[in-house]
Amino acid sequence: MTTFAHIMTARIILFILSALILHAVPTRACTSALVGRNRSASGKMLLWKHRDTSSVQNFIARGRGPVFDFVALFNAGDSTLSEAWAGVNRAGFAVMNTASYNLAPDTAALRDREGLIMTLALGSCATIGDFENMLDTLPRPLGVQANFGAMDRTGHGAYYETDDNGYRKFPLTADSLLIRTNFSCSGQCGPGLGLERYDAATTLIGRRCDITPILLTDTVSCSFHPHSGRNSYIDRGQYIPRYSTSASIVIDEDGHIWIKPGYPPLSPVTYRADIDSIPSSLLPDRLDGWHSPAWRTIEKTRNSHFRQTGDGTRIVTFIKPQL
Repeated sequence: MTTFAHIMTARIILFILSALILHAVPTRACTSALVGRNRSASGKMLLWKHRDTSSVQNFIARGRGPVFDFVALFNAGDSTLSEAWAGVNRAGFAVMNTASYNLAPDTAALRDREGLIMTLALGSCATIGDFENMLDTLPRPLGVQANFGAMDRTGHGAYYETDDNGYRKFPLTADSLLIRTNFSCSGQCGPGLGLERYDAATTLIGRRCDITPILLTDTVSCSFHPHSGRNSYIDRGQYIPRYSTSASIVIDEDGHIWIKPGYPPLSPVTYRADIDSIPSSLLPDRLDGWHSPAWRTIEKTRNSHFRQTGDGTRIVTFIKPQL
């Protein structure tokens, strides 16, 4: 029987080798939340990530780790499924991240390892306790500046504000709602980024006890609060939906997944998936460079609604959908 020690040794070796050979794509900005059981309409914990990245083409796929199969969001072109950006495994462990810009800086030698760490976790962790043990035992420096959000089927969840040398844990309770954008509450290196998006998410869902996945993907991820009601918006990065948005994804504690691909305000379909059933349009097309048909379509729609002014400012124009 494979022992936990053997698994950890294999993970550490893979971590070191991958750090040397993989090219990392930096995550630029994200908005996220962990929803306690008493705050969700279903009584199930929810993990939400509104992803912003320079890699706006993504796909959903099933991966296989040393212990668990998992389903996750990947960058287009990631044919080895090496860097997961949000996902859940067969045991019900789910994880995501947002980049943090007020933690201790990454080392110059090793950086942007968040996706690799989440792939390792999805392949071998059953609980957030396993995830903590993994973070404790991986070689230093970790090469990350991140708010990792995680939850498991036993009803436990937490954010882990993590830098090269360790982490600080912020537990999720049944009555709590935790929100993170691109700063850490424990950060000491300036104010960080994403304060406007943090305030918008807090205003939209902060006091609700009926939060659903669709509320997160189809309302919060599509909201231009506090300037809703217009037909055009200047994209300065202060709204939750941004030009760099690649997806809105929600996972519940039973392993069900809701995915709104691409730029949410212009994305017409919120898909449902789980580890055994992924809509074909979200899967990568190997003949198309590991791109997803759904993301290809939404990117064309997004590009047709954005225009760039002479000073580089982007403006999105559309008839805002009724939410």
